[in-house]
Amino acid sequence: MVLNRRVVVTGMGMVTPIGLTVRENWDSILACRSGIGPLTKFDIPALPVQIAGEIKNFNPENYIDKKEVRRMDPFIQYAMAATAEAMADAGLTVDDENSERIGVILGSGQGGITTVEQNTLRAYNGGINRISPFFIPSAIINLASGQVAIKYQLRGPSYGIVSACSTGVHAIADGYHTIQRGDAEAMVVGGSEATIVPTGIAGFAAAKALSRRNDEPEKASRPFDLNRDGFVSSEGAGVLILEELEFARHRNATIYAEVTGVGMSTDAFHITAPDPEGRGPRVCMQNALKNADIAAEEVDYINAHGTSTQLNDVTETRAVREVFGQHADKLAISSTKSMTGHLLGAAGAIEAIYCAKAIEHQILPPTINYDTPDPECDLDYVPNKPRRAKLDVCLSNSFGFGGTNATIVLRRT
Repeated sequence: MVLNRRVVVTGMGMVTPIGLTVRENWDSILACRSGIGPLTKFDIPALPVQIAGEIKNFNPENYIDKKEVRRMDPFIQYAMAATAEAMADAGLTVDDENSERIGVILGSGQGGITTVEQNTLRAYNGGINRISPFFIPSAIINLASGQVAIKYQLRGPSYGIVSACSTGVHAIADGYHTIQRGDAEAMVVGGSEATIVPTGIAGFAAAKALSRRNDEPEKASRPFDLNRDGFVSSEGAGVLILEELEFARHRNATIYAEVTGVGMSTDAFHITAPDPEGRGPRVCMQNALKNADIAAEEVDYINAHGTSTQLNDVTETRAVREVFGQHADKLAISSTKSMTGHLLGAAGAIEAIYCAKAIEHQILPPTINYDTPDPECDLDYVPNKPRRAKLDVCLSNSFGFGGTNATIVLRRT
């Protein structure tokens, strides 16, 4: 068994409400452009929430054979699109010699909820004979990984991750560990989500988790701001190509950043609410620093979980102060969810990409809609515009329902 091999990011792809490529996303981040708008996928006036972060101008046939499109739930389609960009970006060629050493781990919080909803309605309204034979393979979460493996002939480890909003980072962590221990040379990792359907929006609204700022959708996601009132549900995918360092160097791959550590923990407190003392996030970040073998003072930037909910933002702030002490006042922290909304199981993956881009360009992503400071959120949230800064080490936090927590550490190479 080979241990502690170095793991780097060599390719990235994404589909989000602010862009269909990494470049479009990064341009939107620097322009402080919100991707939140009125719901257009369906019209149910009785819903108290009428806003979301929808994907615009997405044509799955640009990435998938037309015949195959109808066999894939949108969450799989988004994963396929993001993977296509990431594989092209990495320039990773799969052949008979390396296919068994390349795997894929893609996760989702809710998987094929669109397909489940459609086929449930068919079952009740038209009888069981109207159920699609592709219902199950279109809906189950591991089929995002399965479809990617089939398309690119990846014969290494392949499975799905399900851990609510921590899913994307957990997928990266598993890919990192797989390469580190010698079970693969490269891994396709990330998350995908497509929950903008009536039951998805209604369910989160019933839990009182969503913003109801229907008259100002572009201002609805406002992490750490005093007047925040909930997160905005969004859709999309983020995919990264991870490689063992020497494997990447041997083929002269572009290296965006090194994954130097991951941390995990569980609140063990409540099914949806965070522990108000922030114990879980604190332990998670401490574990990540220990795993990366770095001191708290070495961290330059944190891409916060920062959902724009009252409890989460205060809890995360409290945890950061406990972990970083006096250095917390020197840290830059921002929530890109202020622009993208919350992509749930895809959030951790797209936010890891934003960290890699921040390192590449030495620019801090902003937190937009930060208008009124909250006395309980008293850190530097890079308000309302990007900022140039020296960035060597970034953390990205993802915390999910059920108290699941994950943190990734990226370092400039």
